[in-house]
Amino acid sequence: MIHFTKVRWKNFLSTGNAFTEIQLDKHDSTLIVGENGAGKSTMLDAICYGLYGKPFRKVKKDQLINSVNGRDVVIEIEFRTHDHSYLVRRGIKPNVFEIHEDGVLIDQEAAVRDYQEMLEKNILKLSMKSFTQIVILGSSSFVPFMQLTTNVRREVIEDLLDIRVFSSMALLLKDRVATNREEYKLNEQAIRYAQDAIKTQEKLRAEIDEQRESKIADYNVSIMRNEEDISVSKIAIEEYQEEIDNLLEQCADYDYIVGRIHKIVSLEQNLESKKSNANKSIKFYTENDECPTCAQLIEETIRKSKIDEKKSSVEEIKEALTRLEDEHRKAEHRHSEIRGIQADIRRLQAETNRFQSSIESYQKEIAIWNKEIANLNKTQGTFTESAILSSKLELDKALSSKEQILTDKEMFELATVILRDSGIKSRIIKQYIPVINTLVNKYLAAMDFFVKFELNEQFEEKILSRHRDDFTYESFSEGEKMRIDLSLLFTWRAIARMKNSASTNLLILDEVFDASLDANGCDEFLKLIHDMEETNIFVISHKGDVLNDKFSNVLRFAKQKNFSRIM
Repeated sequence: MIHFTKVRWKNFLSTGNAFTEIQLDKHDSTLIVGENGAGKSTMLDAICYGLYGKPFRKVKKDQLINSVNGRDVVIEIEFRTHDHSYLVRRGIKPNVFEIHEDGVLIDQEAAVRDYQEMLEKNILKLSMKSFTQIVILGSSSFVPFMQLTTNVRREVIEDLLDIRVFSSMALLLKDRVATNREEYKLNEQAIRYAQDAIKTQEKLRAEIDEQRESKIADYNVSIMRNEEDISVSKIAIEEYQEEIDNLLEQCADYDYIVGRIHKIVSLEQNLESKKSNANKSIKFYTENDECPTCAQLIEETIRKSKIDEKKSSVEEIKEALTRLEDEHRKAEHRHSEIRGIQADIRRLQAETNRFQSSIESYQKEIAIWNKEIANLNKTQGTFTESAILSSKLELDKALSSKEQILTDKEMFELATVILRDSGIKSRIIKQYIPVINTLVNKYLAAMDFFVKFELNEQFEEKILSRHRDDFTYESFSEGEKMRIDLSLLFTWRAIARMKNSASTNLLILDEVFDASLDANGCDEFLKLIHDMEETNIFVISHKGDVLNDKFSNVLRFAKQKNFSRIM
């Protein structure tokens, strides 16, 4: 329940710079009287503007400011609800909008619209349309329930029955459904993308495997060719080595021949030396008769004997040299043969070395190719398998999300059915329609207006009167319409009290007694309002002389120096 305690304002409409203050819960019934233009109805605009930022009457914001002072409009309303005390302060020039809870200013970081929405939905839990249906009945800009459109009637009833939350839920659900639909599209795209990625990567893997196998096959062919060339080279080396071995056997006497030649040369040199010495001796004995050393005469016999001896020695040396020359020629010939064989050996060894180098080169190439093959086998599918695994994980994740999205979709579809106007709200309203009709007819009868009033679940009225003819609201006189409007007002308050949704202690009636009610209607109406419990009633009227003794408190508004004030 909302318990209003106080409202005060200044520089608002015709009010001056001093606060006008009304204690809202001090008296059960208060009559507000005054001349036209004295400011009696300012209270309505102050309360509505303070709570909702809109006046009760159709007055522009600039016109709400007192034309004399032209600034510093302040409206303050105090009330209690949900075990908390609230003060709402609103101002114009400068613009002010503050909500205090238990003396503490509520955070104002939000935009003004959000701040207002928080006040209406979280604190008051009452829209202005509903507020004016259950708290205020005015004769000027007030639109009675029966003159509202069907949609607006529904909003008022939903406020009273505290089922607007389902409408809010439906709006939130609409966003959730849209989000779910978008998530479904994005999820389908993710699934297709993952599937396409897997196909592409598997195709790439096949191509890479094919290329890898082709490379390995090429390497194996090259290895096989090299191994064949190695085999051929080894055979050639074996053949050359066998030939080399044979040639080495053929020149096994090389060292001997070389030594023999050196020995023959040495002997020849010795013999030539001996031959030279012998020839010198022969020349000496031939040319000299005496010894050059001792100067003795050399005997002829001795001289001749020495010459013959030396000549014989020279002949022997010549024969020996001839034999040595023959031996030397033979040795040199053999040496020449051996050198030819050695040349063949060197040629064969060069060929052997060439083949051995080829074998080593082939083996290096085979080692390189085997390493390449090992690397290809080691990295087989490493990149693509990792990519495929990643894409499969993404696909599994997307499929899992799809299950949740579809589950949410089913839940949202069910919730949509429940939250439609024909859903849970319809069931709740269906339960309360008979109660509403009963209360309306009860209050109509209490005001001595005997018709049968019925609202259906679409909030369309059916009124039976006189000989139970079918009437509409517009079929009745203004006084009869007023009785219907008042009965609905009391009904909404009773329903609000039952639901404890929009229940409030405040009821304000603007010029109800001055409009269409006849004397009998006024009497019956006064009985009704005086029987209301826990309600602070304010009646604005011109009929102060008639109604003064009917109320526990009277407030008189008047203008002094063009400013409205309470006298």
